[in-house]
Amino acid sequence: MKITLISPYHGGSHSAWAEGYQRHSRHDITLLTLPARFWKWRMHGGAVTLANAFLAADDNPDLILATDMLDLTTFLAIARRNCESTAAVLYMHENQLTYPLPADGSTGPMRRQLGERDQHYAFINYASQLAADRILFNSNYHMESYFAALPNFLKHFPENNELATIEQLRAKSQVLPVGIAFNRFGAPPEALLAPHDDAPLIIWNQRWEYDKNPAAFFKALFSLKDQGVRFRLALCGQQFGRRPPIFDKAIKRLSEEIIHVGMADEDTYRSLLWTADITVSTAVHEFFGISILEAIKCHTFPILPRRLSYPELLPESFHRICLYDSQQGLVERLRWALANAQEAAEVGRQLASSAVAYDWSSVALQYDRTLSETALFGVR
Repeated sequence: MKITLISPYHGGSHSAWAEGYQRHSRHDITLLTLPARFWKWRMHGGAVTLANAFLAADDNPDLILATDMLDLTTFLAIARRNCESTAAVLYMHENQLTYPLPADGSTGPMRRQLGERDQHYAFINYASQLAADRILFNSNYHMESYFAALPNFLKHFPENNELATIEQLRAKSQVLPVGIAFNRFGAPPEALLAPHDDAPLIIWNQRWEYDKNPAAFFKALFSLKDQGVRFRLALCGQQFGRRPPIFDKAIKRLSEEIIHVGMADEDTYRSLLWTADITVSTAVHEFFGISILEAIKCHTFPILPRRLSYPELLPESFHRICLYDSQQGLVERLRWALANAQEAAEVGRQLASSAVAYDWSSVALQYDRTLSETALFGVR
């Protein structure tokens, strides 16, 4: 089957997902992309640019698979002569309706609107879902939180609220997780498995942005340091523009503990993951959790909030020891893991096998089956 995969904001997790599926699918997948910049313009004009590129290529795929950054309605309207009967599937990495905005309205994605959510981008997501034959969400949390928020979003319009469409959208929605290419991390180097006297290493491998709530993470570390608890710290992950000021404060205050700062290249990242003992999230936004799963696959002990998509990532039997409910709970989990390194390491080894379910070798089969069924039968 021929698939055109459209990724208007092709960078980070979006490009890893698209290119990972392309490599592991049994289908013939052509990527149609734009660079990962100017996200608002991608949601407005990207559909026009990509539709024209699609027509110029004179491609006639069996199915179109697009990310949530595409205005699918505009794309299909312009490209209809080459895809009039082609099934269309929308993959929701995120959405503009429930993505959290920072408390400081002068920062973040809606700073030009003084912190007020621009509902037009949420409407693009909604209209694109109406145009799609099937909607895929990357986690159950994402799907349920979106549909919980959609009624109020539609009700705020003055008339013809189209509330009946909600059940129509839900009926053609399902969860398909993001696939991860775990093979790029290889096996643990023997040197890293040898006993050592170093303090346990905590890794932060998430984006350096407000929605990952770094203030709560560093608050916990400051508390532990003040109590004399020993640890080492690696700060990696992507940065976009100005990083939250708390990072500058933390880099100074934790200078004796820090062994790495900044986005790591592939070899360094692999080494840090295998060296790390503990990975932590304090996020207030997470629709899936690629970086956490990468760390888990490399045998780190995860300390995660009991919210968002995180409970889905771990077998329920590990929830009690790995999930926390408050800032105090985070500090207590960290203190326990740092004081009981061997026990935490054993939990990490046990959890690593559960992460295999998210490897592309398994997930691509689910995508192939779902997309084949959609191309053949549709769901509307």
